[in-house]
Amino acid sequence: MLTEASFTLPGFWLPDWPTLDHSKMSEQRALKNPYLDYTGPGCAQDLFDMQGNLTQHFASCISSKIGELLAIMENGLKTADPRDCTGYTGWAGIALLYLHLHSVFGDPSYLQRALDYINHSLRSLTQRWVTFLCGDAGPLAIAAVVYHRLQKPHEAEECVNRLLQLYQSVVQGKGSLPDELLYGRLGYLYSLIFINQHFQQEKIPIQYIQQICDAVMASGQNQSLRKKIQEQSPLMYEWYQEEYVGAAHGLSGIYYYLMQPGFVAEDRLSYLVKPSVNYVCQLKFQSGNYPPCVGDSRDLLVHWCHGSPGVIYMLIQAFKVFGVRQYLEDALQCGEVIWQRGLVKKGYGLCHGAAGNAYGFLALYKATQDLKHLYRACMFADWCMNYGRHGCRTPDTPFSLFEDRVPQHTCSQSAVGGVSTHEGGGERASQQQGVCPLMIGEEGE
Repeated sequence: MLTEASFTLPGFWLPDWPTLDHSKMSEQRALKNPYLDYTGPGCAQDLFDMQGNLTQHFASCISSKIGELLAIMENGLKTADPRDCTGYTGWAGIALLYLHLHSVFGDPSYLQRALDYINHSLRSLTQRWVTFLCGDAGPLAIAAVVYHRLQKPHEAEECVNRLLQLYQSVVQGKGSLPDELLYGRLGYLYSLIFINQHFQQEKIPIQYIQQICDAVMASGQNQSLRKKIQEQSPLMYEWYQEEYVGAAHGLSGIYYYLMQPGFVAEDRLSYLVKPSVNYVCQLKFQSGNYPPCVGDSRDLLVHWCHGSPGVIYMLIQAFKVFGVRQYLEDALQCGEVIWQRGLVKKGYGLCHGAAGNAYGFLALYKATQDLKHLYRACMFADWCMNYGRHGCRTPDTPFSLFEDRVPQHTCSQSAVGGVSTHEGGGERASQQQGVCPLMIGEEGE
C-alpha cells in the first residue's frame, strides 16, 4: 500500500516490483525495470499529450514532490562539507539547482537561494582545478549568471573576468592538464559555453572557445601518434593512463563538444573527428552498451560517466553533424540498454544513477520526436521521485548535485520536459534547456 509520502504516476504503480529474484540479481548492477514499456498514446494520457505537453496533473505532482525533497535536502546540507565549493559534490551544485528552479518556476526566492549558495562556494575555491564541475570555473560561471539575473552587471563582469584569467593556462595545458570533462580542458570550455547560453549573447568570444578546441585537437593528435593508431583513430585521449570512452573522462564527451557548431572547422571535423567517432562506435558491445575504457571487455557499467547513457550524446550529435543514419541507430540501441539496465543499484545520481540515465531518453525524444522516449523519461522520473524505496546504495555525499538526492529535482524537471507554472501544464519537452548535465551544447537552439 502506498503511503501519503510516496509518489507515483497514475496507473503505473506495480505493487510487486520490490519483490526481486535476488539470486539472479546478485551479480548485476541494476534493479529490474518494473515499468510497462510504451505501447501507444493511450498509456501516456495521464502524462502528456500528443505534442509532448505535460498534463496539469502530472506537472502538479512533480512540483509538489520537488518541494518535499527540497526541504529534506536543506536539512541534510546542515552537515555538508563547508569547504566543498564544487558543482559535483559541493555548494556550487546546490546553487546551480536553485538557478534552474528559478528558470523553471520564476520564483525570486530560488534566485536568492542560488546567490546564498554560490557566495558560500566562492569563499572556498580550490585554487587548483579549473573546470565547471570539479574546479573554480564552475562557481565563477554560475555566480556570473546569478548576478546577471539579479541585474548586478558589475559583479557579473568581475566573475567573468576572473574566469577568463584562467584561459591561457588552460590553452597551454599547464600542470599536465588533461582534456576530459571533469578535470580537463573541456570542463573549462563548458564554463564559457554556460556563460554564453545564459547571457543569451556571445559574452565570451567564439575565438576563445575555438582556441581551446584547437588545443584539445592538437593534444588528441599527439596522443594518437604516440600510440601509433592514427590510421584507426586520428584523435586519442588518456586520463590517468587509461583511454576512457564515456562522457565524464573519455572520448565520447570530448568528441561531443568538438562537434558543436562553429567550434571546429568543417574539414577538420571530417578528417579528424568523424573517423575518431567511428572508432568509438566500433567498441560497442553486442548488447549496445560501451566499455568504460578501450580494451575493457566487461559489459558492466550503464552510467552517464561510463557506458551508453553518456555515449548517446556523441552519437546523436554525430548524426546531426554528418547525417549518417547508423549513428542514430546506435543511439537508439543505447536507449534500449538504458531502459533495460538503467535503474542502477548505485542510486539516483546524475553521474552514475537513474537520474543521469533518464536524460538519455529526452535526448532521443528531441532527436526523433518519438513519444516512447518521453514516456520512458517519465518512468525514470517516477523511480527517482520514489527515492529510498528501492534499496539503492547511499553515496558519500547524498545531498549533492551529481551523486544523489539533488539529481531527483533536475530529473523531475528536465527529464520530463520541465514543469511549467503556466496554465495548461508543462512546457514541451523538446523546448526545455538542455538534455543532460554538461551535455547541453545545443541549448538555446
